[in-house]
Amino acid sequence: MMRLALFLTMLAAPAALADAPLMVLDRTQLPFDLGPGNPANSPARPGNAPHAAWNSAGNTANAPTAPGNRPTDRVNEGRVIFTSDGSVVGYYAPNAVGVLNLFDTQGRRIAYRPARGTKSLFTVQGAWCGTVDGLRDGSLVLAVTPDCARQFMR
Repeated sequence: MMRLALFLTMLAAPAALADAPLMVLDRTQLPFDLGPGNPANSPARPGNAPHAAWNSAGNTANAPTAPGNRPTDRVNEGRVIFTSDGSVVGYYAPNAVGVLNLFDTQGRRIAYRPARGTKSLFTVQGAWCGTVDGLRDGSLVLAVTPDCARQFMR
């Protein structure tokens, strides 16, 4: 069901090679392997925690001021996060150790995907936020909870 929804979202989304559509998910419709009930996706898993060294806001590689994480960095023009109506709400930036950081348009870090072991997204406070899937062309699809989506809209 989710894969079909992700596919349909991609068909409806504006085409841009590495841009990432943001869709709001219904957690009750997620298969077990993608949801927070799966131990690999649990916020309680040490590797998913916001205080883990590679996920931490204190890690300079995750800072909005780090090279590659700034909203003014030209590479982020190709990493746009957009809604189904085409509104740009942020951008994503992978860091050198493999953490995927999600920022709003002002450069505020909203969420991250740990470097290993999960496709789940977590808020900077450590709450489960959604899931991310990579497509064959190298682009991403982000499926997030309503609460997480609202953080991009502030």
